[in-house]
Amino acid sequence: MADTSDLRNGLCIELDGKLYTVVNFLHVKPGKGPAFVRTKLKNLENGKTIEYIFHGDVKIKTVRIERRQYQYLYREGDSFVFMNTETYDQINIEGNLIENNDLMKEGQLVDITFHAETEKPLQAEMPPYVELEVTYTEPGVKGDTATNAMKPATVETGATVMVPLFINAGERIKVDTRDRSYGERIK
Repeated sequence: MADTSDLRNGLCIELDGKLYTVVNFLHVKPGKGPAFVRTKLKNLENGKTIEYIFHGDVKIKTVRIERRQYQYLYREGDSFVFMNTETYDQINIEGNLIENNDLMKEGQLVDITFHAETEKPLQAEMPPYVELEVTYTEPGVKGDTATNAMKPATVETGATVMVPLFINAGERIKVDTRDRSYGERIK
């Protein structure tokens, strides 16, 4: 058990029977009344964020989590199969635990967060950027680069991302996995 002074970003806690990680927190000491902590918590089961206020010296149940690196092997229905890079054990993870999972390509390394006591996978986190090859996009017209216009492009994983007009099929691009935005062209 911990109290509100132990809150920090990344801490995993149990609240109302659900697991949350602290995204942001702020200790507030108003002129009148007791101090409190305003937090933004992310639900580890469904990914939704909530705002929650802890008053005074409330006891908080902390949960121990472990992060391990796994390699993505293949998709099996609605789940994804990963292999531990140290023990070569394979696990299946549901697609809803992986944000923007359609940007993941075979052989990619992913960090998976586990509940330490139950060994249940809580979420999988892709690297911030991935390099993908554009397999199809409409050809850009010469002279259309005066504005920041974007066009849809299909990448090797089958996902669709928005790219600038000068990107053509066959080129490699860097894509941000957090918001699916175009990063840069890889030479």
